[in-house]
Amino acid sequence: QVQLVESGGGLVQAGGSLRLSCAASGSIVKVDTMAWYRQAPGKQRDLVAGITSEGRPVYVDSVKGRSAISRDNARNTMYLQMNSLKPEGTAVYYCSADVVGYGLGTVDYWGQGTQVTVSS
Repeated sequence: QVQLVESGGGLVQAGGSLRLSCAASGSIVKVDTMAWYRQAPGKQRDLVAGITSEGRPVYVDSVKGRSAISRDNARNTMYLQMNSLKPEGTAVYYCSADVVGYGLGTVDYWGQGTQVTVSS
């Protein structure tokens, strides 16, 4: 079994910064692509940024230039540094990871989410 645990969310004023973390633990052989998604109230869950196991990042246009995704493969942990936050960034942020487990192949796991609230 594999667990993803997010942390680092909270309340911040517009223009402020937050750093989210997502740690994977359990029966892990390798963690492939990891990604951050967010879901605002009444809206669908959307991709924010992703990163391959080799460290290649991808961002959606709305956060490009204001966010930085990174990972520590030794700790199976991913980070999202978010700067110049805007009120429209208020959402529950979820982490996702493609994990190769023992005898299971590759499975997509999700964390429980962490709330980010940006006040104007």
